[in-house]
Amino acid sequence: MSQQFSDLGIQEQFQQSLADLQISTPTEIQRKAIPVVLNQKEDLVVLAKTGSGKTAAFGLPLLQLIAVENTSVQALILAPTRELGQQIYKNLLSFATNSPEISIASLCGGTPIKPQIEALKSSTHIVVATPGRLVDLIKREAINLKDLSYLVLDEADEMVSALKEEVDLIIKEIPKKRRTLLFTATMPGAIKQLIQNYMSKHVLQIEADMGTMGHQGIDHQYVVVEPIEKLEVLLHFLNSKIGERGIIFCKTKAAVNKLAKNLAINKFSSGAIHGSLTQGIRDRIMEQFRAGYIDILVATDLAARGIDVKEVSYVVNYHLPDTYDAYVHRSGRTARAGAKGLSLTILQEEEVVDIADFEKELGIVFKKYKKADAQSIAENNGLLWAKKIFKTKPNREVSEDFKAKIKTIFHHLTKEELVDKILANYLEQTKEISKPTDSKK
Repeated sequence: MSQQFSDLGIQEQFQQSLADLQISTPTEIQRKAIPVVLNQKEDLVVLAKTGSGKTAAFGLPLLQLIAVENTSVQALILAPTRELGQQIYKNLLSFATNSPEISIASLCGGTPIKPQIEALKSSTHIVVATPGRLVDLIKREAINLKDLSYLVLDEADEMVSALKEEVDLIIKEIPKKRRTLLFTATMPGAIKQLIQNYMSKHVLQIEADMGTMGHQGIDHQYVVVEPIEKLEVLLHFLNSKIGERGIIFCKTKAAVNKLAKNLAINKFSSGAIHGSLTQGIRDRIMEQFRAGYIDILVATDLAARGIDVKEVSYVVNYHLPDTYDAYVHRSGRTARAGAKGLSLTILQEEEVVDIADFEKELGIVFKKYKKADAQSIAENNGLLWAKKIFKTKPNREVSEDFKAKIKTIFHHLTKEELVDKILANYLEQTKEISKPTDSKK
């Protein structure tokens, strides 16, 4: 018989909140972590993939451990990005719907700091923060963490690489006599060093759903391209995925902007997020993606942390990531909540040798994705050209007299004849499709 949240020690008011959210059965990480957080005192390291239900694994027991009569900040949850921080904050609020006496604050960057300072003047039990904003508040002496009992580091592998200085400063400001819960999808050397430096000698470790570091349910594939054809191969792939949602990862903000512009030119339903965009823009694009108004998200690694959208059917690595950890986090955006997904990496010839290293390190197998031939690419370009025409809005500034003269020229053509002539003109201009492929070749 499968365990229920009541079997794990979760109180009735939180069980009711979970029922209202239509969450009935704990995930593996929740089954393993919740009783440990609730009933034991040791520091805890949890190795679990993204999308495995980590927020509830630490959030539910922490909510239950809060002493509401104590108005001090008792639990601090650090997240590497605003998106992940906001996601954790919203999840905690939903878990605590039937416990209004618990006060939770979100202290993430990208939003005005003054309202956050004001909010901290009243009773606050749990703080969810990004390291940069919390350091700012500490320096302004706007937050008191002297009574902190619990520190949670979520997606800690990202924080120790990109935000180590801020995390170090925060840990110096909080009590040494505290309980630390560290959650990570990978275990690089920097995480092991952090555990050694900032956690107790007797650390418990839990691992869940890590049969392969590359996640179960993900089909890992790669395609080899020449630099000149990279965009066209991607566009061909995307055209085969119309109506499905996916995320494309680029290494830099400039690359994200350039690719997003090309997708917009080709009339793909897409948006872009990276660290230089304002929080308002990032939030709006993420909401459009979650709601299904846009199908494709182009993102940098860090900006994509906290994207928890169950129906992402594919991930594209437009650039091979620099680290194995980054690949784990990228591919983990698909195949969430037990679904299947595709992780496609676009490589140049000299990068193919790296695939064996990724396979060995992550315990996964890459299959070779069959690249579209020149004929298919050319035809796809023609389809994109037609889609541009179809989605072009009429120019209302054209005079009726001029429009009438144009209509006179096309007046005697049927719809089929007009399409034939426009297509012939396109082919003449592009010279991309010369003859049908010879089947004997």
